[in-house]
Amino acid sequence: MTTTVAVLGLGAMGLPMATHLATAFTVTGFDIAPERMDLASRAGVAPSAGAAEAASGADVVLVAVRNQAQLDELLFGPTGIASAMRPGAIVLLTSTVGEGVKDVAARLADAGLALIDAPVSGGPARAGQGDLLVVVGADDDAWQRAHDVLDAMASTLVRVGDAPGYGQSMKTVNQLLCGVHIAAAGEALALARALGLDPEAALRALMAGAAESFMLGDRGPRMLQAYDAEGAEVRSRLDIFVKDMGIVTAAAKGAGLSTPVAAAAEQLYLQGALRGLAARDDSSIITVVAPSRGEAGGADRSGEAPA
Repeated sequence: MTTTVAVLGLGAMGLPMATHLATAFTVTGFDIAPERMDLASRAGVAPSAGAAEAASGADVVLVAVRNQAQLDELLFGPTGIASAMRPGAIVLLTSTVGEGVKDVAARLADAGLALIDAPVSGGPARAGQGDLLVVVGADDDAWQRAHDVLDAMASTLVRVGDAPGYGQSMKTVNQLLCGVHIAAAGEALALARALGLDPEAALRALMAGAAESFMLGDRGPRMLQAYDAEGAEVRSRLDIFVKDMGIVTAAAKGAGLSTPVAAAAEQLYLQGALRGLAARDDSSIITVVAPSRGEAGGADRSGEAPA
């Protein structure tokens, strides 16, 4: 019997995941943005009139929302999907929301529903190819029933625990490194520019040596576009890392652990948001380090957000 999947949230990650899953499963989708619905429809995802309608006929409901507040509203709000889902259906959470997932799992269990805590990493391009890292916290039954969907999403599928919460914990560790790596890449390329080096040549050299990293290779080219009038293409919004680094530092504090490097990176993202960069690509972090071409630091004298 073919698993039916509903994808709720057709944003930067949800849409490519839905598009890829539609090659192997019957997939319905919903997003509040009509243009995202149109893109999904053209990619083979059956559009639904609302989230509850999409969820009502699905075995697995893949949720790709921005934060805990959106998750709570989607599941338990006035038009929440929890009351519309089939008994025994699975909510497959791919978002990074933090420790609150444990309470969500308990509420869903009371409603006869299962939660798989499965945050993803890899970016939109890899999502569209089924090439994600997916870290999973789930009990044996849910893991087995949704394994075909999880396997289709991932090139690396790791079950890190037998209950919701473990996936979020693993993703928190992942985001510590990702957030720090992006911030460090911004500092490095800003320094290269300030020292008079050709930024493109510097990036090529760095990627050929021990300083190479996924984030430098992925964000670096967009950092070189960050000073253009239109900025870099938005593939991962800066405010996502405001949220994620907040989750990292809160988790560390709760565990009694000092994370000074993560805390410093968090401050850069917060500064970026205050400068009006929240909806820009996170590669624009370089303009927080060096607000204009050639500067290695210092205040933006104009008092305006960098272009």
